[in-house]
Amino acid sequence: MTEFHALVPAAGFGARMGSELPKQYLPLAGKPMIFHALNTLCECAEITTVFVVLSPDDALFHNYDWSAFGDKLQPLYCGGAMRSDTVLNGLLASEVEPDDWVLVHDAARPCLTQAHLAKLIAELRDDAVGGLLAVPVADTLKRADGEGRIKCTESRENLWQAQTPQMFRAGLLAQALQQCKVVTDDASAVEALGLRPKLVLSDATNFKVTYPQDIKLAELLLEKKE
Repeated sequence: MTEFHALVPAAGFGARMGSELPKQYLPLAGKPMIFHALNTLCECAEITTVFVVLSPDDALFHNYDWSAFGDKLQPLYCGGAMRSDTVLNGLLASEVEPDDWVLVHDAARPCLTQAHLAKLIAELRDDAVGGLLAVPVADTLKRADGEGRIKCTESRENLWQAQTPQMFRAGLLAQALQQCKVVTDDASAVEALGLRPKLVLSDATNFKVTYPQDIKLAELLLEKKE
């Protein structure tokens, strides 16, 4: 029977946060940031295993108590130089079946909910390709020149902002990442194979914590979620 697994790449640093502590371990609502995403993924009954892919020299993960997640949470110390390397290394180390679904989720999207997961799985479980959570672009987009001035206004028609989880068959995603490593998300690698991942409508609460001011907003959303 086809299973669902989650994979969280967490070998990066997150330099834009301006902190000496890797972003995934920054305190958020009394827990390390990565806890909130792992907690949501582990609570999802459809997901069999949650793999968190860490840097080989990560010395922080074991400092926290993860016992509440039991054997469902599996740390893998095989992260790579780039996000795509980390995801690929995690896929290979996990040894999941090629036809199993893998939901790749950012450690820095702590406000993921069970509703997000349920919708993603429901819309993609019978899809031939897979897909991702995303939201239509709402703001006016300006392209800048080299001097910090507006070069032109871009049409936002049919533009979507990608989120995670991004859900693909393990074998397909591994093949895509082996052939196309210089990508910013997993869907881009699948697109490079000539395939068309499906966009699953999400909402703005599933945002990525990127800058220090994002912490407070994430805490407010988590407080509301609780």
